[in-house]
Amino acid sequence: MQVVVHRSVCYNLAVSNLLIGLVSALMATNQPAAVSNLVTKATGVSVAIPDANDPVEREYLKLLAEDDAAQKEVDKWIRDAEAFAAQGAGLPRATLTPKIEQRLEPVRKAYKDFLQRHPRHARARLAYGSFLNDIREEEEAVVQWEKARDLDPKNPAALNNLANHYGHRGPIKKAFEYYGKAIELSPDEPVYLQNLATTTYLFRKDAMEFYKINEQQVFDRALELYRKALKLDQNNFPLATDLAQSYYGIKPLRTEEALAAWNAALKIANDNIEREGVYLHMARVELNSGLFDEARKHLDSVTNQMYAALKTRLVRNLSEKENKAKGHVPAPAVKSDR
Repeated sequence: MQVVVHRSVCYNLAVSNLLIGLVSALMATNQPAAVSNLVTKATGVSVAIPDANDPVEREYLKLLAEDDAAQKEVDKWIRDAEAFAAQGAGLPRATLTPKIEQRLEPVRKAYKDFLQRHPRHARARLAYGSFLNDIREEEEAVVQWEKARDLDPKNPAALNNLANHYGHRGPIKKAFEYYGKAIELSPDEPVYLQNLATTTYLFRKDAMEFYKINEQQVFDRALELYRKALKLDQNNFPLATDLAQSYYGIKPLRTEEALAAWNAALKIANDNIEREGVYLHMARVELNSGLFDEARKHLDSVTNQMYAALKTRLVRNLSEKENKAKGHVPAPAVKSDR
């Protein structure tokens, strides 16, 4: 299941270059508009930002910037350590862990201090919850998200984050409930639709009980949610492939729909690597549906060496299925007398 758990500003969504952007936004003439535009660009979610001239709001935004700066630095340490470890060097985990804890502790203290002075600041509790979740203090994160939800019941981000938690830890039915409420509050947010689609697809038995529908109807519901999300975020290639790959789990295979989904993903692929990956998926669907000529054509279009092993396997599967369809049975292996 794709669940967004990266750094956040008001929402538990991925953010890039947020520190620089927030500092620039704080210096802008029209600060509320600048900050709102920044968050929309960074997260893909439109949010209403209070007056950034308010001292509390300025302090809150600086807190987010501190959080983001610390997380980026820690992420870099981890990446560097992994790269060095691959070469047989680098800091051991026993040394790196306390270094990370020491870097993040001032951020934790800053959140606690802010919330002690401003206990009803819902967005700060939401951000603090994301911070805690990122450092794997999940139960404490849930406490903060629940407080954020209670303080601002119309904020869908808290509901989405809680649903993410229940989708991982259970009970799964609470995830359905919370995603549904988030979508009611923000029906045009594709992330919430995608999250519910993924959870519905993965936990089909729970979905059948929760929605009181059969398995094929569960598939239909998940696919429709994916389609709605993709309609709102039309150039999102990973989302398009999530939709297309969902057809692998449906029996009998809906060949025409699956190929249409992969063709839609192909149109928004960003480079040859993504395009050739789609060709392999299309070939897989086609060879399993008896469309052997089409499968061979797509396999012939794959030339990148990174796909060589997978292409070889699919070519072998294609030959076996063609021979079987023609009634050709491979000769049994000859046993040696020795």
